[in-house]
Amino acid sequence: MPMSDMLLTKRHLLGGSAVAALSVTFAAFADTASAANATTVGGAQETTASGSSPEDEIPSADGSVDMNEVLKPGSLPEIALGKEDAPVKIVEYMSLTCPHCAHFAVNTFETIKQKYVDTGKVRFIIREFPFDPRAAAAFMLARCAPQEQYMPMVEMLFKQQIAWASPDVDGRAALLQMSKLAGFTEDSFTKCLTNQKLLDDVNSVRERAAKDFGVNATPTFLINGKRYAGDMSVGAMSKLIDSLL
Repeated sequence: MPMSDMLLTKRHLLGGSAVAALSVTFAAFADTASAANATTVGGAQETTASGSSPEDEIPSADGSVDMNEVLKPGSLPEIALGKEDAPVKIVEYMSLTCPHCAHFAVNTFETIKQKYVDTGKVRFIIREFPFDPRAAAAFMLARCAPQEQYMPMVEMLFKQQIAWASPDVDGRAALLQMSKLAGFTEDSFTKCLTNQKLLDDVNSVRERAAKDFGVNATPTFLINGKRYAGDMSVGAMSKLIDSLL
């Protein structure tokens, strides 16, 4: 998903401008997602000589980063899973309205967590990189929930992405209904989305990623000093992690 230049403000979060802006950007995201599907040749999915799909090959890094700087906490508490001294460190920058991020979260993340995070091989850190007001609002709500509910709420938002992020739905109403399932009231929902400091902190995480680490797409993974932009399959990420162990 390409980076938007939109300034995220409380007016955008709660006003009608968010819906109008998102109707353009979400359509672009859908086109990108369609174009990014597995390459096909003659109607059949292309495979390598070994019989594996290209999507399962280790992707090429698009740059290097100083991992010591990357691992320094930013303006928000870290959402980190796994041993702090794990040999492989992964930082994912995501946007909750990004279809590729949703695909990774729903189809890849849990398997990677079980294979590598839970076994002490990977430290996995999740950071916010919202591309639009609706994504920023969703991240703010996840941050307003108790910290142990952050991951379950993000998972729910990804699984139900079409229900609240699609431009033809009332995003505020949809997010309110989903937030109530997580224990929010209408009052706590509104207070969260009008918390200027929290919005500034979410913006700060995104701005730091773009300025200091060259992040301009989601999902982007910073892995042991290398930057990888784009969704990864279980096979591709497994091969990449294995090569670093």
